[in-house]
Amino acid sequence: MASLPMDCSPTFCVPGFWNPFTIFPTQEAEAEESLEPRRRRLHLVTEQDSVSKKKQPKNVRQATNQIVMNCADIDIITASYAPEGDEEIHATGFNYQNEDEKVTLSFPSTLQTGMGTLKIDFVGELNDKMKGFYRSKYTTPSGEVRYAAVTQFEATDARRAFPCWDEPAIKATFDISLVVPKDRVALSNMNVIDRKPYPDDENLVEVKFARTPVMSTYLVAFVVGEYDFVETRSKDGVCVRVYTPVGKAEQGKFALEVAAKTLPFYKDYFNVPYPLPKIDLIAIADFAAGAMENWGLVTYRETALLIDPKNSCSSSRQWVALVVGHELAHQWFGNLVTMEWWTHLWLNEGFASWIEYLCVDHCFPEYDIWTQFVSADYTRAQELDALDNSHPIEVSVGHPSEVDEIFDAISYSKGASVIRMLHDYIGDKDFKKGMNMYLTKFQQKNAATEDLWESLENASGKPIAAVMNTWTKQMGFPLIYVEAEQVEDDRLLRLSQKKFCASGSYVGEDCPQWMVPITISTSEDPNQAKLKILMDKPEMNVVLKNVKPDQWVKLNLGTVGFYRTQYSSAMLESLLPGIRDLSLPPVDRLGLQNDLFSLARAGIISTVEVLKVMEAFVNEPNYTVWSDLSCNLGILSTLLSHTDFYEEIQEFVKDVFSPIGERLGWDPKPGEGHLDALLRGLVLGKLGKAGHKATLEEARRRFKDHVEGKQILSADLRSPVYLTVLKHGDGTTLDIMLKLHKQADMQEEKNRIERVLGATPLPDLIQKVLTFALSEEVRPQDTVSVIGGVAGGSKHGRKAAWKFIKDNWEELYNRYQGGFLISRLIKLSVEGFAVDKMAGEVKAFFESHPAPSAERTIQQCCENILLNAAWLKRDAESIHQYLLQRKASPPTV
Repeated sequence: MASLPMDCSPTFCVPGFWNPFTIFPTQEAEAEESLEPRRRRLHLVTEQDSVSKKKQPKNVRQATNQIVMNCADIDIITASYAPEGDEEIHATGFNYQNEDEKVTLSFPSTLQTGMGTLKIDFVGELNDKMKGFYRSKYTTPSGEVRYAAVTQFEATDARRAFPCWDEPAIKATFDISLVVPKDRVALSNMNVIDRKPYPDDENLVEVKFARTPVMSTYLVAFVVGEYDFVETRSKDGVCVRVYTPVGKAEQGKFALEVAAKTLPFYKDYFNVPYPLPKIDLIAIADFAAGAMENWGLVTYRETALLIDPKNSCSSSRQWVALVVGHELAHQWFGNLVTMEWWTHLWLNEGFASWIEYLCVDHCFPEYDIWTQFVSADYTRAQELDALDNSHPIEVSVGHPSEVDEIFDAISYSKGASVIRMLHDYIGDKDFKKGMNMYLTKFQQKNAATEDLWESLENASGKPIAAVMNTWTKQMGFPLIYVEAEQVEDDRLLRLSQKKFCASGSYVGEDCPQWMVPITISTSEDPNQAKLKILMDKPEMNVVLKNVKPDQWVKLNLGTVGFYRTQYSSAMLESLLPGIRDLSLPPVDRLGLQNDLFSLARAGIISTVEVLKVMEAFVNEPNYTVWSDLSCNLGILSTLLSHTDFYEEIQEFVKDVFSPIGERLGWDPKPGEGHLDALLRGLVLGKLGKAGHKATLEEARRRFKDHVEGKQILSADLRSPVYLTVLKHGDGTTLDIMLKLHKQADMQEEKNRIERVLGATPLPDLIQKVLTFALSEEVRPQDTVSVIGGVAGGSKHGRKAAWKFIKDNWEELYNRYQGGFLISRLIKLSVEGFAVDKMAGEVKAFFESHPAPSAERTIQQCCENILLNAAWLKRDAESIHQYLLQRKASPPTV
């Protein structure tokens, strides 16, 4: 049992279960369509309960006349404390510490030690901030606008719904009752145990839920609204339901199938049963995050849960599978065992972000999902972690505003990447054994990073803590430089490690060091490690036995180790044919190209060298390799939009992507699968955006047929076609797209259109798109992707988006403050700049318009702008000369 932080002046050791929790969430909201937040009155009874299985009430440990609790945006009307078997004592004062989100209840006499009950009657706000207890706007099938009442408490927003001790280590059981309109669905963490008419109003019912297990406040949830559902039982007998908007139950079937497969998979993997009788997955219209793992009631954005068999694209199916896998992993790792404090957030998010891929690989092996992990998570984490303004995986957290900052690619993607590396280092058998030891020992309790290391160390006999502390307690990762020498029949490798920096070589005095699990493969068997070592010093020599002079040697088999590799010229030259003839495995081809691109961005090698390597991918068949290549060419294109030879890099893009585009064509061929569909959409989108003539003409023809209803575009072709016609279209094209958006019944289609609107090229149309972003037509959480799309669409769009953000800052900040969406908005909008003075302008604006939860993001963006500017100064001329030279004598393919 953990105590509260010292500054809380705690009276009670643990908070209790809340009984009853009576709400009238939709009455006023239904009465009118105003977006004004609604106040609602709640009655709260707290009985102190221990975290032991005996459920013994907890007592006041020290006599006091004050109780301090977390509380935000709440007005307490009355509060009283009743010692067991004694008279009730009414609080005489409520002192709110708004900045610290606390309230102090003062009593006229001392509360003596012993057991007792705290009762609080208060008024709270059913807000429009997508956090705490809030309203979610939806439209009924008949077109009427209504509101659901929903919750989002992670990280520190349970205190906006009810006064509580709102910290992950202060666990309790919860008894929840909801008083709701009788024609509404009411859900909470547990199953319904009673539903009866409410005596004071015949239009209301009281719904009572079973007592929860011992759990943290941030996992409490309740939803009241209108929903349909589909239902099944997992093979372990758990009732699984997916709740959808009314009339869309069919769209919940894919997620239901994934969830029903996933629960038994995790039960078998952890060897720990799912502890609740049911699990509900529900689609929420207005939702800031992708999803939230509330125990037994998981909430999702509609696009992260709903799949229309006819109108959903392949990437949406994959996304839903991953998000369902992620949130259900939390039911064990996060909910059953919870991090002790937000410093260990990465334990929750990093682990779930790793095992979601393991789960999807189990359910859908045809997705080749682990190769996609490298492009989606591993490289994304390295990009952020190379900055001077990164942070360690384990980061000290004080004020609640600091918690929101660490829901980033370091906690999620780097966390997942180092766990993937650890799993590979330990081996699956010992890893599973260690996970079972950890979950069994700490179930219904809290744990720190060190507790996981101890369990895995006991299971594997390897120095887990010593190795992993170098990855979680210091920021960054190493660059491994390697050169080779043939010594008779053997290959001698000389390895050295140094911190990899986005700005180039590390210049500090004491260079950090890592304990690096390194795998080495050769062309003799590219899919098998010839040698595994643990590099625990700055330099190391390794001898590979029986390697012929004509064989290549590669580090980091499978791109599993969280480091970048720089090869000597001779070693790199020997690896390049393996790209062209595909003898290197796909994930290794991807890793090699990505390492080279990052070395060029950092100024360690020339960008021209990377462009030459990219041309070797002409025979590449793998979707994820192309996806990563496309992403890097996109970064380079954005950089070169600041020059007068932007069109030349587009010609390069067309040259690289044309052969694969011709091979794929526009229509699926017999025997194609999921990855072919993803690749076709990627390639056609890339060619269309670059202005490839044949692609543009065909996109326009198919778009016309789609709009006229002659031949509806397949879901997988819509994004590339929409992007292409908008990029090379006019006001009429934009108007048609906005009309399609208005007519779309499915949120996936609306989002698909919103993400590409920024491609429109003309200044007045860009302004129209930005105005649209803040209109009622766009859900609050999706405004960010519309503005980000404008910023990423063109040089003019970037300037216009930044001006729009400055001009509308007050509205945007009020909408997103204190959440991760404000950080995402800033990042998407400004980090494409490449002029030194823009870094100063961005910094100055946020100094006069503070955004505390985005402070680190702002620093990272300014750093990236300066890095872009340095890259442009360093390499622009040589890139230009190379592109001109290619034009004069085109390469033969």
